Amino acid sequence: MRLSYNWLKQYVDLSGISPEELSNRMTLAGFEVEGIEPMASGTNLVIGKVLTCVAHPNSDHLHVTTVDIGSEVIQVVCGAPNVAAGQKVIVALPGAKLPGGEIKKGVVRGEESNGMICALFELGVDKHSLTEEQLSGIEVLPEDAPVGYNDPFGYLGLDDVILDVS
Repeated sequence: MRLSYNWLKQYVDLSGISPEELSNRMTLAGFEVEGIEPMASGTNLVIGKVLTCVAHPNSDHLHVTTVDIGSEVIQVVCGAPNVAAGQKVIVALPGAKLPGGEIKKGVVRGEESNGMICALFELGVDKHSLTEEQLSGIEVLPEDAPVGYNDPFGYLGLDDVILDVS
């Protein structure tokens, strides 16, 4: 059984008890915890707003976007079919460590790219908990998402860990 630490906190006072300590206590009580994993993971993430989105001149499926990340406007090459101007999105900046590796500045088919616009599954969110729309492209955030906010997991409620209890 998979249990959310944040969900458990709604029913039990876990003040001062880390997920690891809870895991130890549950195991000692006879409920073996086989693993603890973050609901999502990634560093150097920020909420951005796609200002422009045009077809990549050297590709039939890539897009060249400009994205306002609060402190500056950056160019990002994106392959998601659902990316469009006006969207609020999660951006992994250069140096970000994601489950699939580290994000670096680079040139994609002749166009500079200074990060990555992310889908939730690229941030380690369990694919079984996502909709078909979320699996087919980037995560589009609500219009009230704060541009430049550097805790997209907290904003989305994904700042949680999952306890795998046998």
